[in-house]
Order: sequence, then structure tokens, then C-alpha cells
Amino acid sequence: MRVERRPVTEDESRRANGPDWDRYADEYQSTHGEFLGDVGFVWGPEGLTEARARVLGEVAGRDVLEVGSGAGQCSRWVRSQGGRAYGLDLSFRQLQHSRRIDLDTGLAVPSVLGTATALPFADDSFDVVFSSFGALQFVSDIADAVAETARVLRPGGRYAFSITHPTRWMFPDDPTEAGLVASQSYWDRTPYVEVDDATGVVSYVEHHRTLGDWVALLAGHGFSLTDLLEPEWPEDHDRVWGGWSLTRGRYTPGTAIFGARLSGTR
Repeated sequence: MRVERRPVTEDESRRANGPDWDRYADEYQSTHGEFLGDVGFVWGPEGLTEARARVLGEVAGRDVLEVGSGAGQCSRWVRSQGGRAYGLDLSFRQLQHSRRIDLDTGLAVPSVLGTATALPFADDSFDVVFSSFGALQFVSDIADAVAETARVLRPGGRYAFSITHPTRWMFPDDPTEAGLVASQSYWDRTPYVEVDDATGVVSYVEHHRTLGDWVALLAGHGFSLTDLLEPEWPEDHDRVWGGWSLTRGRYTPGTAIFGARLSGTR
């Protein structure tokens, strides 16, 4: 595998990241499933739950869409709170895990295979749309994804998502002290690309936007920012998740959580 930094189209991103998540889904659920909970809603590796954060607002009786739903843990929690939650994910294997947990728990999340840039739902279908940890940083045409969210939300609806904190782009993805030394520009938005040495095929893509980019995107599509949370790493939380750890979490945020409300009129 070799790493490149270069522009990548939405189609290329999707063709890389869908199969990548299919390959990784079993390991991901095996490694993180207990932490996530079959009926649980955590916003990121720090372990901040929606029950504490309340970024979505009231979900009981509401139509809720999770974009990048994975195995449906967060949507299943929404259903346990009386919301009508639905899932969408780019990875077929992740949706198979969602179906497995549906059967295990008896709490089913209707889910579809799809992408954030072309949501297969009618206008004004949902009261809440959310993405918990990671889905949006795999999208190249992010303006299209935010526009699609605005389209399927009802006026006054809520939009919330968590992503790797944009300042992490400056640092190596390393949970040790080496991950505390800035090595590249925060303002360099060139995508991170992994290419398979044997085939030359792009196998992973990640996109970076600054905090200001995200605020401008939301405002440009009729959203008003209501929340920007930067969870602190709990001192008694010793879990290592990729580049997230107590070592780094003591000094720098690892996750950013945005909450926004759509304008009450079209």
C-alpha cells in the first residue's frame, strides 16, 4: 500500500470506501461492537453518548435518518427512545451486521444501501438526519451531501454529525506521543489516498475540511449552527481506537460534533 495526496472524485472515493468498509466490517464490529453497544449511541471514541449530549433534541415520535448507519447501533437506540429511525450505509457488509443485530435484539432498523450524495428518499421525509462518527469525511462532493440532507429534512428539522476533529489533520494518526507533533498544514485540504501496490487501485480515501469550511457549508444550505461540541477524553477511559487514546486526548480534541437546524421555510 502506498499513500498519496491528490484530488479524488466522488466516484473514485465511493468505489474505494465502499469495498474498504466491506473488508473491514467484521473486524470493526468484533473490535468495537461491545463499546458501541447493540442498542447504543456514542458520538465518537471518547464515549460521549447522545443520552448525555442531546444534540438531536427530542426523537420520540420523530422520523429520523442515520447516514452511514453501519450496524445500526445508533438508530436502534433512537428506536428504543420512541423514534422512527432508518439507516443508510455504503457498505453491504455493515448492513448485514445490522440485520444480525436486528434479529439478536428484536429491535429492527429498516436500512438501505446508498450514498450521502444521492439519498433515496422523498423531499421533506425526516425530522432529524444524523451521522455518527466518520461517514462525511469519506465524501468528496460534500456540498451535494449537505444539500441532500436539506432536501429530505422538513423545515425546522435538525441535522447533527460527528467527524474526526479537523485539527487532527495536522498530526500523524498515532495514539502515542508521536501523534502530538504537528507535521502538516491544517489548511491543506488535499485528500489522503491509499493505493494498492499490486493493482494500482485506490483502496481508501479521506477528505479534510476545516471548522470554518463546515460552518460555511451549513450556512450555505439553510442551516443555523446550534451546537459545536469537542468532547474531552475521560481520565478513566483507557481504550485505544486507531489514533485516539488518553495520551493524545489529554491535550487535543479528537472528535467534533456539529448540531444545526434547517430554516423553517424553503
